[in-house]
Amino acid sequence: MATEKLSIVKAINASLRTALESDPKVLVMGEDVGKLGGVFRVTDGLQKDFGEERVIDTPLAESGIVGTAIGLALRGYRPVVEIQFDGFVFPAYDQIVTQLAKMHARALGKIKLPVVVRIPYGGAIGAVEHHSESPESLFAHVAGLKIVSPSNASDAYWMLQQAIRSDDPVIYFEPKRRYHDRSEVDTEAIPGPLHTAHTARPGTDLTLVAYGPMVKTCLEAAQAAAEEGKNLEVLDLRSISPIDFDAIQESVERTRRLVVVHEAPVFFGSGAEIAARITERCFYHLEAPVLRVGGYHAPYPPSRLEDEYLPGLDRVLDAVDRALAY
Repeated sequence: MATEKLSIVKAINASLRTALESDPKVLVMGEDVGKLGGVFRVTDGLQKDFGEERVIDTPLAESGIVGTAIGLALRGYRPVVEIQFDGFVFPAYDQIVTQLAKMHARALGKIKLPVVVRIPYGGAIGAVEHHSESPESLFAHVAGLKIVSPSNASDAYWMLQQAIRSDDPVIYFEPKRRYHDRSEVDTEAIPGPLHTAHTARPGTDLTLVAYGPMVKTCLEAAQAAAEEGKNLEVLDLRSISPIDFDAIQESVERTRRLVVVHEAPVFFGSGAEIAARITERCFYHLEAPVLRVGGYHAPYPPSRLEDEYLPGLDRVLDAVDRALAY
């Protein structure tokens, strides 16, 4: 068993290395991913080991990067594209939404587009707007795209492996505030399906649903609540499109209360879809309204204010208390 304790950065690097070694059709491309190793050093050392034709430094042109990746996928390659920061993806939004997401259906299933778009996302790194945003719901709304986000190093490794092997386009959101969190990674384990939720902590009194960077916050909230005698379940969603509603329903039918947590603004966020679906499915099981905790419906603030903007332990625990008070 090849088990090692890795940070999320190192786990993604190892996953890319494994993919490049296993399949000559896998390419890594993006701004500064080669010689520099990426701004977060996620691709460090890959160009040195696999060459400039497999790990490609591109111009600063996100639309061109994704458009080129689409062309390469049509010719049988499996490109893994890095978008340097979350807010930089929007010049490529047209390519992703009008081409990448729709070409398979447009061709009546005759062509495949195995493209992975890696996007570091979220705040809490002391950066400004365009460097700290959470645009996942903008992509989850688009049919034809799969959207995932790991919360730990093991999932970071295996979910990227599965995304690269998928014949569908996958947007792979990386929680940059958790890049240096370390956990055990077994590189020989057989992972479960890519789009299934995992129970990060079992509980009986209330379900906390989160993904990516907020899973750790919810685990900390559950630990704090346990000191007051409250037994919270934490469900790591892992996939934002499709969403494992069956796992959420099974948990809520036991705990009878649900709080959904994400960094993105609550308004029209993924939590709204979860709240609506679970209210429909679990109406007669719920003992309190489904509550949501997230960012505010405002542009991302300067770094000195981001602690006030981002959902933290206090806001999660406040929602827990309100749900349990019903």
